[in-house]
Amino acid sequence: MYQFFVEPGAIAGNRVSITGKDVNHIKNVLRMKEGEELAVSNGVDGKEYRCAVLSMTEDEVLCELRFVKEDAVELPVKVYLFQGLPKADKMELIIQKAVELGVYEIIPVSTKRAVVKLDAKKEKNKLTRWQSIAEAAAKQSKRACIPQVTGVLNFKEAIKKAGEMDVKLIPYEMAEDMSYTREVIGSIVPGQSVAVFIGPEGGFAEEEIAAARENGVTPITLGKRILRTETAGMTTLSILMYELEGKDS
Repeated sequence: MYQFFVEPGAIAGNRVSITGKDVNHIKNVLRMKEGEELAVSNGVDGKEYRCAVLSMTEDEVLCELRFVKEDAVELPVKVYLFQGLPKADKMELIIQKAVELGVYEIIPVSTKRAVVKLDAKKEKNKLTRWQSIAEAAAKQSKRACIPQVTGVLNFKEAIKKAGEMDVKLIPYEMAEDMSYTREVIGSIVPGQSVAVFIGPEGGFAEEEIAAARENGVTPITLGKRILRTETAGMTTLSILMYELEGKDS
Protein backbone atom coordinates (compact mmCIF):
# COMPACT_ATOMS: atom_id res chain seq x y z
CA MET A 1 0.00 0.00 0.00
CA TYR A 2 1.30 3.43 -0.93
CA GLN A 3 1.98 5.89 1.89
CA PHE A 4 1.98 9.69 1.89
CA PHE A 5 2.66 12.42 4.42
CA VAL A 6 0.35 15.37 5.09
CA GLU A 7 0.15 18.25 7.54
CA PRO A 8 -1.93 17.48 10.68
CA GLY A 9 -4.59 19.98 9.55
CA ALA A 10 -5.14 18.00 6.35
CA ILE A 11 -6.95 15.32 8.37
CA ALA A 12 -10.38 16.59 9.43
CA GLY A 13 -13.18 14.29 10.50
CA ASN A 14 -13.43 11.49 7.96
CA ARG A 15 -11.81 13.49 5.18
CA VAL A 16 -8.11 13.63 4.28
CA SER A 17 -6.72 16.18 1.82
CA ILE A 18 -3.50 15.43 -0.06
CA THR A 19 -1.92 18.38 -1.87
CA GLY A 20 1.45 19.41 -3.33
CA LYS A 21 3.73 17.19 -5.41
CA ASP A 22 2.02 14.00 -4.25
CA VAL A 23 -1.07 14.90 -6.26
CA ASN A 24 0.77 14.49 -9.54
CA HIS A 25 2.44 11.32 -8.28
CA ILE A 26 -0.89 9.76 -7.30
CA LYS A 27 -2.67 10.79 -10.50
CA ASN A 28 -0.08 10.49 -13.21
CA VAL A 29 2.62 8.15 -11.92
CA LEU A 30 0.68 5.65 -9.82
CA ARG A 31 -2.50 6.26 -11.84
CA MET A 32 -4.67 5.56 -8.84
CA LYS A 33 -8.44 5.52 -9.27
CA GLU A 34 -11.36 6.51 -7.07
CA GLY A 35 -11.98 3.88 -4.44
CA GLU A 36 -8.36 2.68 -4.27
CA GLU A 37 -6.78 2.64 -0.83
CA LEU A 38 -3.68 4.42 0.44
CA ALA A 39 -2.08 5.21 3.79
CA VAL A 40 -1.44 8.68 5.23
CA SER A 41 0.69 9.84 8.17
CA ASN A 42 0.87 13.33 9.62
CA GLY A 43 4.40 12.91 11.01
CA VAL A 44 3.27 13.89 14.50
CA ASP A 45 1.03 11.40 16.26
CA GLY A 46 2.62 8.16 15.01
CA LYS A 47 -0.68 6.90 13.58
CA GLU A 48 -1.35 5.51 10.12
CA TYR A 49 -4.59 6.70 8.51
CA ARG A 50 -6.02 4.23 6.00
CA CYS A 51 -8.04 6.02 3.33
CA ALA A 52 -9.81 5.55 0.02
CA VAL A 53 -9.61 8.04 -2.84
CA LEU A 54 -12.86 9.99 -3.24
CA SER A 55 -11.96 12.51 -5.92
CA MET A 56 -9.03 14.13 -7.68
CA THR A 57 -8.45 17.60 -9.09
CA GLU A 58 -5.32 19.32 -10.40
CA ASP A 59 -4.43 20.49 -6.89
CA GLU A 60 -5.91 17.95 -4.50
CA VAL A 61 -6.60 14.29 -3.89
CA LEU A 62 -9.53 14.05 -1.47
CA CYS A 63 -9.80 10.83 0.50
CA GLU A 64 -12.25 9.22 2.89
CA LEU A 65 -10.84 7.98 6.20
CA ARG A 66 -11.71 4.32 6.78
CA PHE A 67 -9.77 3.44 9.92
CA VAL A 68 -6.76 4.44 11.99
CA LYS A 69 -3.91 2.03 12.67
CA GLU A 70 -2.29 3.04 15.97
CA ASP A 71 0.42 0.37 16.28
CA ALA A 72 3.70 2.17 16.96
CA VAL A 73 6.12 1.85 14.05
CA GLU A 74 8.83 4.14 15.43
CA LEU A 75 11.65 3.04 17.71
CA PRO A 76 11.04 3.79 21.42
CA VAL A 77 14.14 6.03 21.43
CA LYS A 78 15.19 8.91 19.19
CA VAL A 79 18.43 8.08 17.38
CA TYR A 80 20.48 10.96 15.99
CA LEU A 81 23.09 9.95 13.41
CA PHE A 82 26.09 12.30 13.30
CA GLN A 83 27.62 11.21 9.99
CA GLY A 84 31.08 12.35 8.90
CA LEU A 85 30.83 13.55 5.30
CA PRO A 86 31.78 10.67 3.00
CA LYS A 87 33.07 10.79 -0.57
CA ALA A 88 31.00 10.56 -3.77
CA ASP A 89 27.34 9.67 -3.32
CA LYS A 90 27.75 7.45 -0.27
CA MET A 91 25.70 9.88 1.82
CA GLU A 92 22.63 9.08 -0.25
CA LEU A 93 22.90 5.38 0.58
CA ILE A 94 23.60 6.15 4.24
CA ILE A 95 20.51 8.36 4.52
CA GLN A 96 18.27 5.84 2.77
CA LYS A 97 19.32 2.93 4.97
CA ALA A 98 19.41 4.98 8.17
CA VAL A 99 15.79 6.03 7.62
CA GLU A 100 14.76 2.42 6.94
CA LEU A 101 16.45 1.40 10.21
CA GLY A 102 14.56 3.97 12.27
CA VAL A 103 16.86 6.97 12.66
CA TYR A 104 15.15 10.12 13.95
CA GLU A 105 17.52 12.78 12.60
CA ILE A 106 20.65 12.81 10.43
CA ILE A 107 23.34 15.42 11.03
CA PRO A 108 26.12 15.64 8.39
CA VAL A 109 29.43 16.49 10.09
CA SER A 110 32.57 18.05 8.64
CA THR A 111 35.55 16.37 10.30
CA LYS A 112 39.31 16.70 10.08
CA ARG A 113 39.74 13.71 7.76
CA ALA A 114 36.66 14.36 5.62
CA VAL A 115 37.66 14.81 1.99
CA VAL A 116 34.36 16.43 1.01
CA LYS A 117 34.04 20.19 1.54
CA LEU A 118 30.73 21.87 0.75
CA ASP A 119 30.32 25.58 0.04
CA ALA A 120 26.98 27.26 0.74
CA LYS A 121 25.55 26.60 -2.74
CA LYS A 122 26.63 22.96 -2.84
CA GLU A 123 25.34 22.39 0.68
CA LYS A 124 21.91 23.80 -0.17
CA ASN A 125 21.61 21.57 -3.24
CA LYS A 126 22.85 18.53 -1.35
CA LEU A 127 20.45 19.11 1.54
CA THR A 128 17.51 19.34 -0.85
CA ARG A 129 18.55 16.07 -2.47
CA TRP A 130 19.26 14.36 0.86
CA GLN A 131 15.90 15.40 2.34
CA SER A 132 14.14 14.07 -0.75
CA ILE A 133 15.87 10.72 -0.26
CA ALA A 134 14.85 10.68 3.41
CA GLU A 135 11.23 11.33 2.46
CA ALA A 136 11.21 8.59 -0.18
CA ALA A 137 12.77 6.12 2.26
CA ALA A 138 10.24 7.06 4.95
CA LYS A 139 7.38 6.38 2.55
CA GLN A 140 8.87 3.08 1.38
CA SER A 141 9.48 1.81 4.91
CA LYS A 142 6.11 3.13 6.15
CA ARG A 143 7.59 5.38 8.81
CA ALA A 144 5.26 7.56 10.85
CA CYS A 145 7.52 10.57 10.34
CA ILE A 146 10.08 11.90 7.87
CA PRO A 147 13.52 12.12 9.53
CA GLN A 148 15.13 15.51 9.11
CA VAL A 149 18.53 15.93 7.46
CA THR A 150 20.07 19.03 9.03
CA GLY A 151 22.67 21.44 7.76
CA VAL A 152 26.32 20.46 7.98
CA LEU A 153 27.98 21.01 11.38
CA ASN A 154 31.67 21.07 12.21
CA PHE A 155 32.84 18.56 14.82
CA LYS A 156 32.77 21.05 17.68
CA GLU A 157 29.19 22.06 16.84
CA ALA A 158 28.18 18.41 16.56
CA ILE A 159 29.59 17.60 20.00
CA LYS A 160 27.70 20.55 21.45
CA LYS A 161 24.43 19.42 19.87
CA ALA A 162 24.96 15.88 21.14
CA GLY A 163 25.36 17.27 24.64
CA GLU A 164 21.58 17.57 24.80
CA MET A 165 21.17 13.79 24.43
CA ASP A 166 20.98 11.00 27.00
CA VAL A 167 23.35 8.47 25.41
CA LYS A 168 26.30 9.33 23.16
CA LEU A 169 28.19 6.64 21.25
CA ILE A 170 31.16 6.74 18.91
CA PRO A 171 32.28 3.49 17.25
CA TYR A 172 36.09 3.62 17.20
CA GLU A 173 38.56 1.14 15.70
CA MET A 174 40.88 1.42 18.72
CA ALA A 175 38.12 0.59 21.20
CA GLU A 176 38.00 -2.96 22.56
CA ASP A 177 35.78 -5.22 24.69
CA MET A 178 32.59 -6.17 22.86
CA SER A 179 31.00 -7.07 26.21
CA TYR A 180 31.22 -3.37 27.15
CA THR A 181 29.48 -2.41 23.89
CA ARG A 182 26.71 -4.88 24.73
CA GLU A 183 26.44 -3.48 28.25
CA VAL A 184 26.20 0.14 27.07
CA ILE A 185 23.62 -0.55 24.37
CA GLY A 186 21.68 -2.90 26.65
CA SER A 187 21.32 -0.12 29.24
CA ILE A 188 19.43 2.19 26.84
CA VAL A 189 15.78 2.53 27.85
CA PRO A 190 12.64 3.74 26.02
CA GLY A 191 12.22 7.50 25.93
CA GLN A 192 15.92 8.29 25.75
CA SER A 193 17.75 10.10 22.95
CA VAL A 194 20.82 8.47 21.45
CA ALA A 195 23.62 10.16 19.51
CA VAL A 196 25.70 7.99 17.19
CA PHE A 197 28.92 9.44 15.71
CA ILE A 198 30.27 7.82 12.54
CA GLY A 199 33.55 8.96 11.01
CA PRO A 200 34.26 9.52 7.30
CA GLU A 201 36.78 7.52 5.27
CA GLY A 202 39.89 7.40 7.42
CA GLY A 203 37.90 7.64 10.63
CA PHE A 204 38.13 10.26 13.34
CA ALA A 205 41.36 12.05 14.24
CA GLU A 206 42.77 11.28 17.68
CA GLU A 207 42.01 14.81 18.89
CA GLU A 208 38.37 14.38 17.84
CA ILE A 209 38.09 11.18 19.85
CA ALA A 210 39.70 12.97 22.80
CA ALA A 211 37.23 15.86 22.51
CA ALA A 212 34.36 13.39 22.28
CA ARG A 213 35.49 11.60 25.45
CA GLU A 214 35.81 14.91 27.30
CA ASN A 215 32.20 15.69 26.42
CA GLY A 216 30.71 12.41 27.56
CA VAL A 217 30.72 10.50 24.26
CA THR A 218 31.42 6.81 24.83
CA PRO A 219 33.78 4.96 22.42
CA ILE A 220 32.51 1.48 21.56
CA THR A 221 33.71 -1.34 19.33
CA LEU A 222 31.70 -2.96 16.55
CA GLY A 223 34.01 -5.95 16.33
CA LYS A 224 37.48 -6.88 15.15
CA ARG A 225 37.00 -5.89 11.52
CA ILE A 226 37.37 -2.38 10.14
CA LEU A 227 34.07 -1.23 8.63
CA ARG A 228 33.58 1.31 5.87
CA THR A 229 31.81 4.52 6.85
CA GLU A 230 28.64 3.48 5.04
CA THR A 231 28.71 0.10 6.84
CA ALA A 232 29.50 1.34 10.34
CA GLY A 233 26.39 3.48 10.63
CA MET A 234 24.09 0.75 9.33
CA THR A 235 25.69 -1.76 11.70
CA THR A 236 25.23 0.46 14.75
CA LEU A 237 21.63 1.31 13.84
CA SER A 238 20.86 -2.37 13.18
CA ILE A 239 22.17 -3.29 16.63
CA LEU A 240 20.09 -0.53 18.23
CA MET A 241 16.98 -1.58 16.30
CA TYR A 242 17.40 -5.21 17.33
CA GLU A 243 17.96 -4.29 20.97
CA LEU A 244 15.19 -1.70 21.25
CA GLU A 245 12.41 -2.77 18.89
CA GLY A 246 9.36 -3.55 21.02
CA LYS A 247 11.13 -2.71 24.28
CA ASP A 248 8.33 -0.33 25.22
CA SER A 249 5.69 -3.05 24.91
